[in-house]
Amino acid sequence: MTDGDWAIVTKDLRKSYRGRAAVDGLDLRVPAHGVHGFLGPNGSGKTTTIRMLLGLVRADSGRMRIFGTSVPRALPEVINRVGAIVESPKFFPTFTARRNLDLLARAIGAPRTAVEDVLDRTGLRDRANEPYRGYSLGMKQRLAIAATLLKSPDLLIFDEPTNGLDPAGIHEIRGTMRRLADEGHAVLVSSHILAEVEQVADTVSIIGRGRLLASGSVAEVVGDRSGAVRVGIADPDGAAQVLGTAGLVVRRDGEALVVEGERDPARVTYLLAQQGRYVNSLSQVGAGLESVFLELTSGHELGAPPHVAPEGGERS
Repeated sequence: MTDGDWAIVTKDLRKSYRGRAAVDGLDLRVPAHGVHGFLGPNGSGKTTTIRMLLGLVRADSGRMRIFGTSVPRALPEVINRVGAIVESPKFFPTFTARRNLDLLARAIGAPRTAVEDVLDRTGLRDRANEPYRGYSLGMKQRLAIAATLLKSPDLLIFDEPTNGLDPAGIHEIRGTMRRLADEGHAVLVSSHILAEVEQVADTVSIIGRGRLLASGSVAEVVGDRSGAVRVGIADPDGAAQVLGTAGLVVRRDGEALVVEGERDPARVTYLLAQQGRYVNSLSQVGAGLESVFLELTSGHELGAPPHVAPEGGERS
C-alpha cells in the first residue's frame, strides 16, 4: 500500500522539549476507514503527535502525510478533509446549540443544511434549541463532534474525547464514533481508557515514550498471549500460596483465583494436585487489550527510564 492508501502516515517523527524526547522516531499508520485507537500512558507523546499532524506544533524531524499529502508543508490542501477536537471546544454559552453551529457554518462556508444534518447525526436535534451552558459534558462533547462534521471531513481526530464523562456520556461518544466510522470516515481516537477503545476500535497503535510498541488490528495486537487461568478451588488462600511459591502471579477474584500469564492450565492443576489440592473449575481467560497495553508500556510512563519494548512489540 502507498502512503495515499492510509489516512495518516508518519515516518521517524521526532519532537523534543528541553532535551526530553516527547516523540522519538514514531512510525504511525492509520487506515483510511474505521476507528483507530491511539494508545499510550500519560506523557507518551499522543497529544504532541496529533498537534504536529495538525500544524499546531513544529516537528524537529521526520515525515508526516495525511491522505498522501505532506504536512505541514501542504496542510492547506488537505485540511478541509480533517476535523479535530484536541482541546476543550469554545462555544458561546448563552447561545443554543443550533445558533452556535449556524455561526460556525457561516464562518467556514458550510451550507445551512449541514447544521441540521450534523444535529441529526450526533443525536442533538431534540435539544438543539437549548443554551450550550445547560448541556451535560457528554452533550457538549457531541456538539463539538457536530462542529467538526460541518465540513464533511474524511478524517476525524479526537484527543481523549471521554475525559470527565460519566458512563452514560462515554457510551454516547463511543456510539457516535462507531457510527461515524460505519459511515466511511477514518476516526483516530487518542485515549487511555482501554476498555472503551477495545469495544469500538478496529485497529490500534500503542506507543510509549514516543515510540511505537505495537500496531495492527485488536486481534493482531493481542495475538497469542496467554492471558490468564481462572481457578475455582475450596481453599483459594492455600492454593494461592502453593502457586505463588511455584513462581506464578496469582490474584483473588471473589472466591476464585486468577493466575496471570500462564499458558498451560494443566500446569496449574498439576502444581495444586501435588499438594493434595484439587480444582473444581478451571477456565482460560484470553488476554485483553488492557493486559497487553500494561505489558507493553511497563516502564514507558512519563519520567520512567528508557525501556526496551517487550518481545513481540514493534520498535520505531
